[in-house]
Amino acid sequence: MEKVAKPWPALWSLVIGFFMILIDTTIVSVANPRIMEGLDTDINAVIWVTSAYLLAYAVPLLITGRLGDRFGPKNLYLIGLVVFTLASLWCGLSGDVGMLIAARAVQGLGAAMMTPQTMAVITRIFPPDRRGAAMGLWGATAGMAVLVGPILGGVLVDGLGWEWIFFVNVPIGIVAFIMVSRFVPRLETHNHRFDVPGVVLSAVGMFLLVFGIQEGQTYQWGTVTGPVTVWGLIIAGLVVLMGFVAWQWLLERRGGEPLLPLGLFKDRNFSLGNTTIMTVGLTVTAFPFPTIFYYQVVRGLTPTQSALLMIPMAVISGGLAPFVGKLIDRANPRWFASFGLVCLAAALLWTATLLQPDTPIWMFLLPSALQGVANAFIWGPVSNATTRNLAPRQAGAGSGVFNTTRQIGAVLGSAAIAALIQARLAAELPAAAGSGPVGEASMTGSLPEALHAGFSTAMAQSIFLPACTILLGAAVALFFAKPKSVDGWGSKPAPEEAEVSS
Repeated sequence: MEKVAKPWPALWSLVIGFFMILIDTTIVSVANPRIMEGLDTDINAVIWVTSAYLLAYAVPLLITGRLGDRFGPKNLYLIGLVVFTLASLWCGLSGDVGMLIAARAVQGLGAAMMTPQTMAVITRIFPPDRRGAAMGLWGATAGMAVLVGPILGGVLVDGLGWEWIFFVNVPIGIVAFIMVSRFVPRLETHNHRFDVPGVVLSAVGMFLLVFGIQEGQTYQWGTVTGPVTVWGLIIAGLVVLMGFVAWQWLLERRGGEPLLPLGLFKDRNFSLGNTTIMTVGLTVTAFPFPTIFYYQVVRGLTPTQSALLMIPMAVISGGLAPFVGKLIDRANPRWFASFGLVCLAAALLWTATLLQPDTPIWMFLLPSALQGVANAFIWGPVSNATTRNLAPRQAGAGSGVFNTTRQIGAVLGSAAIAALIQARLAAELPAAAGSGPVGEASMTGSLPEALHAGFSTAMAQSIFLPACTILLGAAVALFFAKPKSVDGWGSKPAPEEAEVSS
């Protein structure tokens, strides 16, 4: 493995871009009403502004992780950063919604090129027994982005216009490019033979699966066009992905080099970690929907005011995560991860009990604080346990798998919570459900007071989905194995592996 004299400046440089990517997954939702008004379009088109980004982000992650192994994680990260930054400028300059959707798809591709490289570099420049603090910073970044995205979005939209949620990425991208060029080392590349059939099968399978799940609610889980149905797309995606796995197994048996080395899953913690992070991705994506609807529709809060209720979560998570990271280098991560996941389930259930029309708003700060504790104990321990035993030449592939499973969990969470919210509203507000109370109320912020109790109950019931899912993740995390010995790590570094570009 590579040994780098100053790994922390390298990590901080990468975190800037990673933070920017995470912000962009949440910041646009705040601006949707203004985008509809500014581009004279409808809600269905605006939904595609987010859907195009998520599709282009999720589908190539397996491929871009492997490309990082082949051409160097620094090179691919910088290319992705340039693509993301220029696409952000394109987004802000878009004159119609079609151009904005296209720009968002290119932006998602840039994000997909960057994301696996961040974790791959951490895996390669930090010794396994000192990697916990680095993963703690990675987790703190994710926690802070959850807060900054909606708040920054609200401030920029209210003060400067929706275009500035994209323009703000340009100076950040320039600073990140300079820092990565200066501080991130050029790590050794591995001459992989590229698995073209695997690339095609994984891309097609992922696209069909993610599109089907993500857009299912839009098409009411029925016909997309002609004979094409949502469930047909999902089933076809699963079949193609099964074919992809079969091809990877056959290629490995023949001595070839598959896009996805199935041997990665022989490591117990890698398999368990990917299962756990999928439940985390589903939960953190699904949970905000019912709470934000409650804050804005029932309590009349603005997007910025709603986001301010997340301050305890972000502050506690950001402060506690590095401390937890230092501890997990010396202990079995199962206890930290399971504790954090159980705390998150408790925070969600606590919030659900508070979703009533007359609950004092300040009380929501308490479960938010518990969420902050939970986040600090989740991201670093789960990420570290999953990637700790990866060999250097598999760092990109492993990181690609990890981020893909997290993103699939997020897509599942978004689709499942939308369907569940509609179902619970139909049960609690049968008279109003047909007129689409979620869509109308979320856009106008108005709902008759007589419906507040039923709406609050529906949102509270919806939270049980992410709460139960994260409890499943806690049960899985209990089976993490004790970390392996790291004796001899980096004992024979090659001269070029420690070279830092200037």
